[in-house]
Amino acid sequence: MNEPATEEPVLPPAQGEEEHPSLALANSAIALPGGHTVDLLGTPPQANRWLTARGLAPVDIGMQDMCAAQLRSLREQIRSLLSAYAAGVPALPAAVMAVNDAMTRVSTTSVLRWDEKTGPYRATPHPTTEIVDHALATLAGDAADLLTGPDAERLTACGSAPCNRYLLRHGRRQWCSTRCGDRARAARAYARRTT
Repeated sequence: MNEPATEEPVLPPAQGEEEHPSLALANSAIALPGGHTVDLLGTPPQANRWLTARGLAPVDIGMQDMCAAQLRSLREQIRSLLSAYAAGVPALPAAVMAVNDAMTRVSTTSVLRWDEKTGPYRATPHPTTEIVDHALATLAGDAADLLTGPDAERLTACGSAPCNRYLLRHGRRQWCSTRCGDRARAARAYARRTT
């Protein structure tokens, strides 16, 4: 059983995360050796910091558990889509529906408001849920662009167990980080010596 690690690992972004925030979202739950995991979205403040670091939310939006849970849920649906694509198998319809729902849930126009003294006006309210909905729509749209765009052919899972991150292949590189590459090479060298 995976146990959550208490401190966040210092890992460089996997190849492609800077261009595709949906890839960074998919990689925000990190499997570590020894059965440990680190969830960069595990608490509302962590989820807020993650969104803020990517320019998807202000510094303190008062993130609640429900909003952080929505972000983690979208992460799992995007991971499902990336996994299906990398394995060359059909995606789960629920994952496709969740991404489409996130993309279409956000209003693209300001809403009508009515002030008792000044009358009608249009405004774009920004409570926490709307900020999170906009972030979810952005991330879902990026996932759709990634899976249907030219970068899709480079999408792969990290080739070093137990790592669960995804990356965009660059040349022959099959690992998300130097750490994973070193671990995979050491495992191959050990296997050769023991055979």
